[in-house]
Amino acid sequence: MKLSFGHGLGSLFVLLLGLLSPGAALADTILVANYAGDTIGEYTTSGATVNASLISGLNRPQNFVLSGSDLFVTNFLTGTIGEYTTSGATVNASLISGLQGPSSIALSGSDLFVTNSLTGTIGEYTTSGATLNASLVSGLSYPFAVAVSRSNLFVLNLVTGTIGEYTTSGATVNASLISGLTFAQTFLLSGSDLFVAFVYPVNTIGEYTTSGATVNPSLISGLNGPDGIAVSGSDLFVTNFTGGTIGEYTTSGATVNPTLISGLKGPAGIAIVPEPNTIALLGFGLAGLGWCSLRYSAKWPDQL
Repeated sequence: MKLSFGHGLGSLFVLLLGLLSPGAALADTILVANYAGDTIGEYTTSGATVNASLISGLNRPQNFVLSGSDLFVTNFLTGTIGEYTTSGATVNASLISGLQGPSSIALSGSDLFVTNSLTGTIGEYTTSGATLNASLVSGLSYPFAVAVSRSNLFVLNLVTGTIGEYTTSGATVNASLISGLTFAQTFLLSGSDLFVAFVYPVNTIGEYTTSGATVNPSLISGLNGPDGIAVSGSDLFVTNFTGGTIGEYTTSGATVNPTLISGLKGPAGIAIVPEPNTIALLGFGLAGLGWCSLRYSAKWPDQL
């Protein structure tokens, strides 16, 4: 008896075997904005360089946000937000313009919330570039970082050293949720925790809760101008603007590698790009396998 498979079915078997093979798992990658280099670079979470200039031609990129396979990047000097793909292609270099010192950006659904540091406001825009409310939140004091959690916004004010809480519709919940944050530069929202980066002379990361409680004001110390924080599982990846490095730490404060990546040019915003969903790919492969089995089953009797 002779039994053979068509090319499509054989390819799917190869795909499934590849997905199930030991060591075949794809890894997360790190994207980092090089403020002084006007680029966004890509690296692995183990520190290897994938593409040091994945996106170039930017104008003092301070921060960016991921949305699927798209990146929305703030250009501080030109007052614009550009849209790019995670593979480095330009979608629209000036998707949103007319901003005043955009330093941070947060995403909720199809809405972008942007800090205008020079005007003390938070503006709301769509991912297609439309303006919803250019001054959704006003009266801030050099807002330099913003994060969104469900219907709430958390905003870091550099001048007053505070993190305030607002709703995504612009209402004030608590303008001084956390205070006494002198030299605070940015923060990361992770679940119910806020990890706050303090620049020189403090050079630490402190941990607080979204209800305003202090967990550990010096969770991580010995940094060199921390300017961006990203989380992956129980690990924190921290950009050191002055030192030109990215360090890796645990969320409990332990040092994994203080110079995981070096040689950067003013690294600021940072994000982790999750690996492709292997389970989803496996499901797709199995579905395709079933379809091909049905398609080729009609031919198999002729080959017996």
